[in-house]
Amino acid sequence: MSKAKTVDLTSGPILKTLAELALPIMISSMLGTAYSIMDMAWIGLLGAKAVAGVGVGGMYVWLSQGLASLSRMGGQVNTAQACGRKDYDQARSYAAGSLQLTALSGILFAAVCVIFIQPLLGFFNLTDAETYTAAKSYTLITCGLILFSYLNLTLTGLSTAQGDSRTPLLANFIGLAGNMILDPLLILGIGPFPRLEVAGAAIATVSSQILVFVVMVLRIRHSRLEPNVLQHLNLLSVFPKEYYKHIFRIGFPTAIQGSIYCFISMILTRMVSGYGAAAIATQRVGGQIESVSWNTADGFASALNAFIAQNYGARKKDRIRKGYSLSFRVLTIWGLFVTAAFVFLPEPIARLFFHEKEALDTAVNYLVIIGFSEVFMSIELMTVGALSGLGRTRLSSTISVILTGSRIPLALILTHAGMGLNGVWWALTISSIVKGIVFTLTFRHISRRLPEKV
Repeated sequence: MSKAKTVDLTSGPILKTLAELALPIMISSMLGTAYSIMDMAWIGLLGAKAVAGVGVGGMYVWLSQGLASLSRMGGQVNTAQACGRKDYDQARSYAAGSLQLTALSGILFAAVCVIFIQPLLGFFNLTDAETYTAAKSYTLITCGLILFSYLNLTLTGLSTAQGDSRTPLLANFIGLAGNMILDPLLILGIGPFPRLEVAGAAIATVSSQILVFVVMVLRIRHSRLEPNVLQHLNLLSVFPKEYYKHIFRIGFPTAIQGSIYCFISMILTRMVSGYGAAAIATQRVGGQIESVSWNTADGFASALNAFIAQNYGARKKDRIRKGYSLSFRVLTIWGLFVTAAFVFLPEPIARLFFHEKEALDTAVNYLVIIGFSEVFMSIELMTVGALSGLGRTRLSSTISVILTGSRIPLALILTHAGMGLNGVWWALTISSIVKGIVFTLTFRHISRRLPEKV
């Protein structure tokens, strides 16, 4: 059997090269969106309090992903740049080092969540017992077994770094199939299965993540791609400290950014909780609906990150600029499509998840307001991926933290100005619009200043 080639990101037609890498990642990201939306659809049958509890627990899952980005982003960028230089031994060392850091951080995060579960949930000041119980159950299971999610994120980044986006797609597709089967069985207790409700949703999610991990490992081990830097990794080796320092240098700003971003959202969630369980549920479900554009843009950003990192390593400035320009056009079109759906069809979308009138009305307002920011949010995420590919993670994090942090005072001003809960939604939208504009101008400025031989 002949060996297959990984996608060479440093040569060939740019649009075709990007599409070949990006499409599987975007489909994989959409599958990730389907995971979350499916959970919310089934949990929605249990009522707004169950959805709110999952929303609170989901905040710590989100926080974990921010922390996981240290090893994922650091490993992905360094591995991709080494592949661009055709230094595959160095690429293998970066890949193995990032997986070591991933396993360590995943275990530590799980331990913290299990040991300190009460003060962690106490932050949100939940007054409803049913909401608190749902949040505790969901957090203990999903965060207690977060290691598999961590490993999946890093393996996805490393596969993308070497131009292989099909392995994560296959693994996520199989995981989604498992989640589709387990969700109704465990949440509602169909047939011989017990009715576990929120705990069932958490078990289904973790089981799917384990399945994704197993498929990913088997696919990597038996892959005939060449070169494949993920085969024959010595995960028990201790590499020179320079490798870990380079991973930290690239990944740490992204991890801090993700963690602060999540903490800001936690503060906003605490503000939203003052408007009742329906408001919390709307924020949680609304975020999952919005992930239709968020995950798609993030998937494209991951492809663009690998594309730019490899071409940066290969010293091809012109391909970097053209790749960004083509990506900008694609995601602008996608963002406009999502905006149209949210602004003109909010009620049919909201009815898929909410059945109580109060929650439905709140969700409609959320979708209409947040819809105006979808283009800018997509461009922001794509540009963060592009800047990270150049190694500019510190700059990206600084801009993102400052502008995202502005949501808190802006939300306070708008809510006290008589806009109420809608003031929080407008704070999200305004800040996303500003971030999209600032990031675009920043990348264009930096790309113009790149030397001809970067």
